[in-house]
Parts: sequence; C-alpha cells; structure tokens
Amino acid sequence: MTSFDTSPQLNVWRALLALSVVFVMLATTGWTALRSHRESTALQASLTKWEHGRIHGLHLPDPQAAPARLARFFASLTPRERDRLAHRYPLAVGNMNGAPVSLRYRANRIALDQARKVERARMHDSRLSTAGQLDAGRRMDRYASLLDRHRHILAFDPEGSGRVAEVFGNLDKADRISVVVPGVDTDLLTFQRTYRRYSAPVGMAKALFAAERTASPATRTAVIAWADYTSPDGLGVDAATGLRAEEGAVRLNALLRALPGRSPVSMFCHSYGSVVCGVAARGMPRRVADIAVAASPGMRAASASRLGTTARVWAMRDASDWVRDVPYLELGGLGHGADPVSSGFGARVLSARDAQGHSGYFQPGTDSLRNLADIGVGAYDEVTCARENDVCRAGLSGTTTAGRA
Repeated sequence: MTSFDTSPQLNVWRALLALSVVFVMLATTGWTALRSHRESTALQASLTKWEHGRIHGLHLPDPQAAPARLARFFASLTPRERDRLAHRYPLAVGNMNGAPVSLRYRANRIALDQARKVERARMHDSRLSTAGQLDAGRRMDRYASLLDRHRHILAFDPEGSGRVAEVFGNLDKADRISVVVPGVDTDLLTFQRTYRRYSAPVGMAKALFAAERTASPATRTAVIAWADYTSPDGLGVDAATGLRAEEGAVRLNALLRALPGRSPVSMFCHSYGSVVCGVAARGMPRRVADIAVAASPGMRAASASRLGTTARVWAMRDASDWVRDVPYLELGGLGHGADPVSSGFGARVLSARDAQGHSGYFQPGTDSLRNLADIGVGAYDEVTCARENDVCRAGLSGTTTAGRA
C-alpha cells in the first residue's frame, strides 16, 4: 500500500530544495514576477460604456451589484430590451454575474464574433511579425470553434492570453452543478486540445459530464469548464505563490454566488486549480457541498478544517504523479502548505491509482474519473477510497438512488 505521509527528514530535504529553487527563480526572473498590473481592457471598456448607459431614461444598475439585484433588473425587462442590452454591451453582459444564463450565452456569441473579426484583420496586418499573424490565426480559429451553435459560453474575455468558461448541460434546470477549475498554462488557446484532450478544461468537463450521466442517469447535471482566471504561466515563481489563486478566488466566488437555482454545487480542482479552490473555500456559498482536489500542490491551509468551509473536502493523487515530490510547505508566501492527501490534513482521500500521471485524472475509464463523477451526483456510497478501506465514506450516504449503468 502506498503511504501518503512523509518522514521528517524528507520534509527537511524538501524545504532546503524549495529554498534553493526559489532563490534561483528570483535571481533569473526577478521579484517583479510576484507583482501584477492592471491595464484598460475591452471588457473594462464595455463595463464603462454600460455604466454610462440608460434604459427608460434611468441609469443602468452597477454591473458589480449583487447578483440578486441584477437578476431582478433583467427580470423587469422585456425580451427585446434584454436582447438590445446584449448587443450594445456584449462583453459586459456576457460576463455579468446576475444576468440570465441564456442572455450571457447570446452576449458572448456577439463578443466572440467581434473578436473573431478583429483577429481576422490582424492576420493580414503587415505591421505584425509572421509570428504575430500566426497567433492571430490561432485565436481566430479558437473563436470560430467557440461560436459553434451547440456551445454555451458563460464568460469570455479576449484580453491578454484570454479567459473563458463553458457550460455542458442545462445550468438553469440542473439538479446538481459541477465546476472544473484547471491549473497552470490555462488560457484561450489551451482551453481545449485535440492531443491529450482530457488534460484541458473542455476535455475534463465533457468527460466529467458524461461520467456523471453514467453514474446517475436520472440526475440532471451541468458541468462548467471554468478557465475564467489568469493562471500561472508554467511552473515559475507565479505558480509557487498564491497571487494568481487570490485573484482567481475572487472571480470564482463571484460566479458561485450568481449560479441559478439552489442545487448543490461540487468543485473539482486540478493542480494549481486546487490552490484557487483552497483560497476561495472560506468565501464559497453554503450550497457548495463538495471540494475535490486532484494532483494538488497544496491548498494554502494546514488542514481541511482550516479552509473555513462547510463543504466536504476530498483529495486524490496517483502514485506516478510528479506533484508528490513538490515541497509541501509555505515559507514567506512561497509554497502552498500541507499535502491534501496526507493523513494529517483531514481530507477524504480517494483512489486514483490509474489516473495516468499528473494530467490523467479525467481520463474516461479511470477510477479517478468515476470517483469524481460519483461525488458530482452525490453518490457518496459508491466512491472508492485510497487506502483500500471505507474511511473516506465515513458518516456519508449516497443521495442518489440510480446506480452505474
């Protein structure tokens, strides 16, 4: 049996290794890598335009108002008025927590079509280098893919490397909602992949959606592939700090507070995404029933009880995953704290013995995906624990009656 605990001597060695890596990173990249900056963006321009807009002679509501307040505003409008706002302020409405889900889909289609036209023009801009023109072509192709009439884009921001979120299933009518939070190197162009598709947010979410329907055909589920935060670029200093996680946590909780209905929500957080979920946990609404992390470098907490959430906390890691060798500590803001699969952390540890390394947890047919799907539909009595016993199911019972097909 694989032990998830480490010896004190190994922890000391990892601490020394972590310090040496940090100093090398800082020497080569500089402390500026720890800082962020804000620039004017197309989304901010759309929001500013909204703030100066009117309807029926009255100012439009604050786009940062509580989702319930914005929901009441949109409910007071006619379908034609809502559609007019989506066409006039597509990026603002498409990213507005509180706007009806179907209206956000329509607004983001308009925004994506506008962004596609911009990139098409850039492809033939002689002022750009060949590499710049090729990048414009790749972005145009991605926008075209996202514009497929069968896709439901819940959030979209073309600025920088790009942010996006997509829904699989009917979010308004779902009995249970799942949110997939990915890790480093996630952006518009890596949102989906043809090669190694289940390592990208779209592949993860589609695989989870299919597995949930298999686990409980009678349960109406919806899965969100949430890449609506700026993730670290590679495994540099950014990935070793909580800066991107803190920024992402604010955006994640804003989404969670705006989800329609009252159905339970389950979080599925991979790699650095688990850092985002750990930071966000304290502010998550109570409807979040589960936080499941896979391949986690830590959740910036000493234990599950210190996350400050009422949600059940689950963790899994495949024995072949390289993340098991990262230093599980936090020192001066660097590192992400305790190992979520260690016995001292207090999470419910799930089997992931066939997850196929760091990026294989959502691969169809694996124990890891089946376990995640069972959590997503609330079939807790079906999950397989990591230590070949039922300790991870202690005190729980399944909430769904349908078994696996």
